[in-house]
Amino acid sequence: MNRPVLKLRRTKSEWIWDIIGGLSFISAIVFLIISWAQLPEQVPGHYNAAGEVDRWGSKFELFILPIIGIFMWLFLGILEKFPHVHNYPDRLNEANAEAFYLNSRKLLNVTKNICLISFGTILVQSIRLALGWSESLGMWFLPVLCVGVMIPIILGMVRASKIK
Repeated sequence: MNRPVLKLRRTKSEWIWDIIGGLSFISAIVFLIISWAQLPEQVPGHYNAAGEVDRWGSKFELFILPIIGIFMWLFLGILEKFPHVHNYPDRLNEANAEAFYLNSRKLLNVTKNICLISFGTILVQSIRLALGWSESLGMWFLPVLCVGVMIPIILGMVRASKIK
């Protein structure tokens, strides 16, 4: 089936998510830049499931998350612009394409921004740990992250299942 290519306006929720995710991520990068001179040579490089540092590495490793985050932001942002290439059930047709496309695009948008917020949080917390302002990422981080990612996916799947 040739899928229709539709020009859909961005929703208010997509704009809000992009602002929150972008500001969180950019703020973390600005914090890294401001803190750079005070950082010791060794900073947290990895965390275990309890949020405790289990590997220390060079402070240059702190650039890994911003680099991955920028790549993700670009790649997922491009995918958002082409919802007709996303994966859909066989029941997609001309009548319901707009609903499927919008649901898929919104799910991708929320997921992208949750990742940016998470990367920003990890970056800020790693800086705080390196400077001695904190003791761990916190055992709450992984469960909150998992729930924060799974809820939008489940809601998106439920919404998709209700599209006629």
